[in-house]
Amino acid sequence: MFRQSLIIVSLLSSLMLPPFARAEEAGQPLSTAIRVRWFAKATVGPGSLSAGLVSAGWGTARNRPREYGPHWEGFGKRYGTWLSTNAASNALEAGLGAAWGEDPRYVHSVDNRFWNRIGHAGRLTFMAYRANGTMAPAYARYSGMAGSNFLSNTWRVRSENTVGSALTRTALGFAGKFAANVFEEFFKRSKKPQESAPHP
Repeated sequence: MFRQSLIIVSLLSSLMLPPFARAEEAGQPLSTAIRVRWFAKATVGPGSLSAGLVSAGWGTARNRPREYGPHWEGFGKRYGTWLSTNAASNALEAGLGAAWGEDPRYVHSVDNRFWNRIGHAGRLTFMAYRANGTMAPAYARYSGMAGSNFLSNTWRVRSENTVGSALTRTALGFAGKFAANVFEEFFKRSKKPQESAPHP
């Protein structure tokens, strides 16, 4: 059951694709407007809202958590919980990322080899570009994913507000981020490959 849930969450998260950056844009300081646009699309963009609907529907069909019940009211509560947690995660990543100079957007690989592109998607799950063009740990993303899941324990029902549940949701969040990066890399890739990478 856990494995099935992991797969479902990963696929759902792949729908939540924030704006990507072209290779030549990586390493350039983000304006406040671009960062706000990233937050808005990652939170209430069509892909994000659709993923929330499917997630809430999946939870309602399985009646998880049971406290919400298998009905429309329960669906609404699940959707509200999902949306508020996602918004908190994105707000933390955008805000802390601005202070720490992290670019939250996905940057396509300039390498056409399959496994290198998979590796690139994996690296950008846990790493982010800085204003100087280097890649470093995505501390704002770590804070956003972990912080939002522990914060959401304050408004989640008893069966979901444990430390273990928050850790599981955080792990699933990173699995979903990787799935989203792979989808972005292979299916949303720019038609014209970039000539040079900002950083190897």
